Amino acid sequence: MKNDFEKDITALRKLGMLIQADTPERAAVIETAGHYNPWFTRENILSALNGISSNLDEEHLREWLRPYASVLPPPEAPLNVGLVLAGNIPLVGFHDILCVLVSGHRAMIKMSGQDQHLTTWLLEKIGETAPFYAERISVAEQLEKPDAVIATGSNNSARYFEQYFGKYPHIIRKNRNTAAILTGEETQKELEELGKDIFLYFGLGCRNVSKLFVPPGYDFQQLLDALEPYREVIEHHKYANNYGYQHTIRLMNRELHFTNGFILLTENPSYASPIATLHYEFYQGKEELEQRLRADAGLLQCTASAGGRFPSTLPFGQTQYPALRDYADNVDTLEFLCRIGSFTAS
Repeated sequence: MKNDFEKDITALRKLGMLIQADTPERAAVIETAGHYNPWFTRENILSALNGISSNLDEEHLREWLRPYASVLPPPEAPLNVGLVLAGNIPLVGFHDILCVLVSGHRAMIKMSGQDQHLTTWLLEKIGETAPFYAERISVAEQLEKPDAVIATGSNNSARYFEQYFGKYPHIIRKNRNTAAILTGEETQKELEELGKDIFLYFGLGCRNVSKLFVPPGYDFQQLLDALEPYREVIEHHKYANNYGYQHTIRLMNRELHFTNGFILLTENPSYASPIATLHYEFYQGKEELEQRLRADAGLLQCTASAGGRFPSTLPFGQTQYPALRDYADNVDTLEFLCRIGSFTAS
């Protein structure tokens, strides 16, 4: 039996338009969310909502769902899929919720305390546009006897997830980071676009660039100058506190670093970097770098380069705008949800 997803597409298109509407209710939710989590500024929340809404248009939905028409029929007996949502950036867990609902299963949602107000509001909007989804959504403090689990967290929390949920079919996500490749031949505009990948959401997302690969002799000043349009991030008190702390550490330790007053560049092999800091590493040639990136694929969410010219990379400015088919950790969530019935029956 084929699934044409017509009912889903109609409802999701309405949802996309609904969350875009600049209403007093939406404004109040945005203000409340920012009050409880200062990292969730109005601009960052609107960016997240715009990203969700743009994906929920008919063309994108049909393109995403078409390959699953014959492999994802509506389940005869919907299963309970526990979702442990992250809260590092606004509404980061929406894609998992969407996948479970489209698959026909029930979503048992454990929200992040960092993002509960926005997520609650979005679930209410889902209920308004699609009552047939609402009846398959529940919110829980603890996931009791789920049939399957999708959990997102840190490397530390992943160990707990493995221990607690390992007996169920599961997707457990750990820390990942995003790297950018520079050649020294980028234009001012291309480097400005890279700034979006660095500073959107204050660098808190796994798709934010936290590491740079640069050639020997790279002129960091051209990058620092190109990032000047993003100077306003230093006006955010939490970001400024992090910058001040990291800068002080570098000065006290007499570490070589580059700065323009709101971002620090330090040489470090790690992909993960503190807030207000970018790590960089020198590479000797394209082939060597390709081998390194292949070897480290399990540590990376995505990689970016100017115009996406380096193999298997996104263009600068696009890392925080994933398409519906850009699954976290490159694990096809819908394909997993298609298979969980056979897992639980065995």
